[in-house]
Amino acid sequence: MSATPARRILAVVTLLALLVLSACTAGPALHVRRIATDQPALSASPAAPSASPSPTTKPVPGSLDWYVSQAPTFPEAPPPQPVPLPETGAAQFWHRLPTDQRVAFITIDDGGLARPPEVADFIWRAHIPVTMFLNSPAAEEHDVYFRQIMVAGGVVENHTITHTSLAGRSYDRQRHEICGAADKLEALFGKRPTLFRPPFGEHDATTLRAAHDCGAKAVFHWTETVHEGRVRYQTPEKVVQPGDVLLMHFRPALMDDLLAALRAIHRAGLTPALLEDYVR
Repeated sequence: MSATPARRILAVVTLLALLVLSACTAGPALHVRRIATDQPALSASPAAPSASPSPTTKPVPGSLDWYVSQAPTFPEAPPPQPVPLPETGAAQFWHRLPTDQRVAFITIDDGGLARPPEVADFIWRAHIPVTMFLNSPAAEEHDVYFRQIMVAGGVVENHTITHTSLAGRSYDRQRHEICGAADKLEALFGKRPTLFRPPFGEHDATTLRAAHDCGAKAVFHWTETVHEGRVRYQTPEKVVQPGDVLLMHFRPALMDDLLAALRAIHRAGLTPALLEDYVR
């Protein structure tokens, strides 16, 4: 259910190359400042995850090993069948990806509020494919943290600069928010975002046109939200459906939210998959 082995190997090689380049070109003071973010660095690189407990050791509730032990086991996701995108001059808008494949998608928004330190290790060890819709100032300030999640299997996408509501704003204002964030995220992580989530889900036809002009292929809302370990359904079925998009945020309870999302997807008989594999 994780990103393909080739994608993960490429991510590891990319991060190692970035770290080597940083060591060669930055002075010691700069290097220390960038690594010493407001949360402790992971005790082990995502490429070398923390050792699992011995079979006779019962994980302490709330520990990383406990979260990994509680994560359901999923069948492999089917080979992705990308959804065709019409050429309309505007980005496609979806609440749920229109697919019959038995997959669902985990997305995490914002990035500025809280960044639990064990998230990257949990994503790596539990093989959780995630899409991060980041505000560009948070991405810049905490880039090391988000790079660790990228190595673990995450992908960075666009969530504007200032997290302001876009609906009803002029084309120029919306383009500034979307393109400005896309430019910064591309500079930070080496890939231009191709997906966009408007803050609060609020958008209009101008949003879809501006997103398209800034390089986005699709604009995503959501079908479930997850907060403090509880899944809140936005549809009457009260069960995760194929193609559903689960929304959570970088908040203190993110580990619980990830676990709750995995359990809900598992109960529905689906497998978590990477959104970017279905929108190309």
